[in-house]
Amino acid sequence: MAKEKEKTAQKKPAAKPAGDGKKSAAPQAKAKDAKSAKKGKAAESASPIPKGYVPRLRKKYREEIAPAMKAKFGYSSVMQVPRIEKIVINMGVGEGTRNIAALDQAAEQLALIGGQKPKITRATRSVAQFKVRQGMPVGCCVTLRGWRMYDFLDRLINVAIPRIRDFRGLPVNAFDGRGNHSMGIREQLIFTEIEYAKVTSTQGMNVTTVTTAKSDAECKELLRLFGMPLRKD
Repeated sequence: MAKEKEKTAQKKPAAKPAGDGKKSAAPQAKAKDAKSAKKGKAAESASPIPKGYVPRLRKKYREEIAPAMKAKFGYSSVMQVPRIEKIVINMGVGEGTRNIAALDQAAEQLALIGGQKPKITRATRSVAQFKVRQGMPVGCCVTLRGWRMYDFLDRLINVAIPRIRDFRGLPVNAFDGRGNHSMGIREQLIFTEIEYAKVTSTQGMNVTTVTTAKSDAECKELLRLFGMPLRKD
């Protein structure tokens, strides 16, 4: 009798859960929709581009620089007009191999200048003369694009460069033949974002402007129209 009871108990179907399953799935779908909505709002709030903001130099490029470049070089389309693609700011910190605090301070100052977190650069090879091993931190750099690039260029041309002592214009031989321009800055104190009281040592940097120009003449004219104070040929 006991064996027969066990067999009948095994043959009984499992009890169905209360409800038809649709009701239990509805709250989960609503929760997912709420989560996705929150993520969307968070992504919008975390967007790096301020809503409705157009940099002054970008507006100048569209309204003044692009038509002037097209008229001078005879481009058949506006898409052929050279434009600034990115600006790279590189700060070498040789002391960073021995003093990590100096590298941290340089990275903090570069973040203030560029407006975004810099990347730590490391040595690609070992150099015994400078006591540098491969992988050691030797500096930091930041790559600016979009509206941050235009904002930095505006501050560089109109605020920082005029504060250089005995400035007589940027050299015209600082082009690489591929439409790119580089300039060296001896000290970071020319930028108004840097506080004098917090600076323990002056630090130089290199600013490279990468454009889509195919020749030095096009790049020179483009930077001059932006207001870059280049020396006369």
